[in-house]
Amino acid sequence: MASEGKRFINTDSSDYWCEVSGQGDPILLLHGFTGNTATWSKLVSLLERNHQVITIDLPGHGKTRVDSPKTMMDCCQDIKLIIEQLGYEKVNLLGYSMGGRTALSFAVTYPELVRSLVLESASPGLEQEEDRIARIKNDQKLAERIRTGGLESFVDFWGSLPLFESQKKLPDLIQQSIREERLSQHEEGLVMSLTYMGNGVQPSWWDNLNSLTIPVLLLVGEWDLKFINLNEAMQNRLPISNLVIVEKAGHAIHVEQSDFFGKIVSEFILDKN
Repeated sequence: MASEGKRFINTDSSDYWCEVSGQGDPILLLHGFTGNTATWSKLVSLLERNHQVITIDLPGHGKTRVDSPKTMMDCCQDIKLIIEQLGYEKVNLLGYSMGGRTALSFAVTYPELVRSLVLESASPGLEQEEDRIARIKNDQKLAERIRTGGLESFVDFWGSLPLFESQKKLPDLIQQSIREERLSQHEEGLVMSLTYMGNGVQPSWWDNLNSLTIPVLLLVGEWDLKFINLNEAMQNRLPISNLVIVEKAGHAIHVEQSDFFGKIVSEFILDKN
């Protein structure tokens, strides 16, 4: 079991920012696009009572430093090295949105290292070639928006997307915290993430879901209709899965219904181990 603390972990060409707290069965948390370890502050305080909680900044985000762009598969290889360096044989894995795509990619690629999987508002990638091409073009436009308009303008735009409409119901202090987290990023890092780890360029895992034999918990908010449909389709292909649609929540359940989110995640992990 890793010792508690905050530090950089080197993976050959990169330095990943890593934070470890608590004792117990390990759970690794992977944040979404424009996020970092701070995304999980409330959840960590809930989970560390029963688990050792590991959070990292993904490539292009937070304090993590990479020498060259990272594809989704590059990132998964780095996560494998991080798990090994921390001394875990297996971890429970939780990912939100982009981090959910990363968590699923890792679980498909290295199933022997994953004890259970929690996917929050996640997808297995895009199944159709035309959808992948359209998404790549859209991500290119987002990257150009960052380059030409700057970070603050992009954060304003990103926060105004219908995907995050329900976050406007949150207390002002929490909304401000989310905005500050997004503004703490670096323009070039976000551009790199969109370009190399976007939904359009990553592998599609739809055909791999039926071979994933670890327990999977799928979490979506009741106001996130697109992802409800996606996750219902995922559940139909996953051999061992449970889908929970969380009331009064949109895309970021861990922020919008943090207490319930922490409770259901902890109970799922404790029950499956």
